[in-house]
Amino acid sequence: QVQLVESGGDSVQPGGSLKLSCTASESIDIYDMSWYRQAPGKQRDVVATITSGRNPTTTYAPSVKGRFTMSRDNAKNSVYLQMNNLEPEDTAVYYCRAVRHRIVLGRPKDFEFWGRGTQAMVSS
Repeated sequence: QVQLVESGGDSVQPGGSLKLSCTASESIDIYDMSWYRQAPGKQRDVVATITSGRNPTTTYAPSVKGRFTMSRDNAKNSVYLQMNNLEPEDTAVYYCRAVRHRIVLGRPKDFEFWGRGTQAMVSS
């Protein structure tokens, strides 16, 4: 079972930057990795996803595209989320998710793991 630990959350002013890190207890080479966030009273939404493999692709939620950058370093079992030009609406707990896609008894099955989150607060 993969254990994920997020770090890097902090309190910053609007327009500021934060870099979040997520480190896994084992190799993440075969996992698609994602960052999610959950604001108070709201559902947990995906922020960014980076696929596994030699040529990973990254997708972003429309609200963060152009401001956030997700990357992975498989040698360090880690993924990162660089967040720039932060807005108050970015205030949330940010969670890391790892997903492994497998075929079990002939059917696709996803194995997913979550971290406990790190708080990012944007306010003046």
